[in-house]
Amino acid sequence: MIENPEMGLYLGLDTSAYTTSLALVDQDENLIFDNRLALSVEMGNLGLRQSEAVFEHIKNLPDLWGSGRELLKDGSLKAVVSSTRPRPIEGSYMPVFKVSEAFGLFLSQTMGLQFWASSHQEGHVLAGLWSAGIKPGYYIVLHLAGGTTEILSAEEKCPGNLTLELLGGTADLNAGQFVDRIGRAMGLNFPAGPQLEFLAKKGVTGNLQLPVAVKGSEISFSGPASQAERLIAGGCSKKDLARAVEVCIADSLSLAVQNISINPKDYQGLLAVGGVTANRFIGARLIENFLDWKLFFAQPELASDNAVGLAIQAARYSLR
Repeated sequence: MIENPEMGLYLGLDTSAYTTSLALVDQDENLIFDNRLALSVEMGNLGLRQSEAVFEHIKNLPDLWGSGRELLKDGSLKAVVSSTRPRPIEGSYMPVFKVSEAFGLFLSQTMGLQFWASSHQEGHVLAGLWSAGIKPGYYIVLHLAGGTTEILSAEEKCPGNLTLELLGGTADLNAGQFVDRIGRAMGLNFPAGPQLEFLAKKGVTGNLQLPVAVKGSEISFSGPASQAERLIAGGCSKKDLARAVEVCIADSLSLAVQNISINPKDYQGLLAVGGVTANRFIGARLIENFLDWKLFFAQPELASDNAVGLAIQAARYSLR
């Protein structure tokens, strides 16, 4: 609900490999509108081809925007930020993000709005910072999702302007891919995260163990995934294995951060973002493992793919 109709609004657009997302915030960073639609994936598949995802986004955006446009008054929309690539580095590219870029540019050019290009990862980090209620500063970020498993340093020197540095991460499978691969082997739907977490609640920690494959700050989930598949083939308890997957993910990240040799006192905290971090057991395990850190999490509803962080970025950019 808009408390002040005269207040400017800022739009975020994100078209990831998994979700079409739109969000509006006002200049005080109050969330006005948050609408998302997960892309449909056939049973047994582990996602969509990029061409299929692009088509889904093109279908989804007009319907998602239908209720959002009704919130606008003449001149109330001030700026648009779209994710145009996965990460804020040279050469980062996925076709799906051309959809949010094209829609954002079309809207901004038609309405005479300021447009800024951002990245999917920056949206995740800003959604995490904002939803955790922490001030801009210098943080270590764990970005755990279907397409990303990275350890980053993150600094917001001026409003909305993030400087991200890659410190470590996966050498093969991402954490979300690990979960979905084992979920498919168990007969779960894609994405498997919520179902695997439900199974794990009935499992016993320690009944089954998966290897933690970490070398320096580099994590491998392919070996643990292969071991898990062998256990499934051998008729193991799916509930206990689901819990073992959660333990493996949390402990692998913890060891990789420990191996980077960074001093918690040099940072204002450690922030966990991405869909995998919405898993309550993984979050609790990370808290146990990072006793020397101030640990923050994106709110569960903003851990998965969303455009709220991009809308926040648009509002902050407008302050500069």
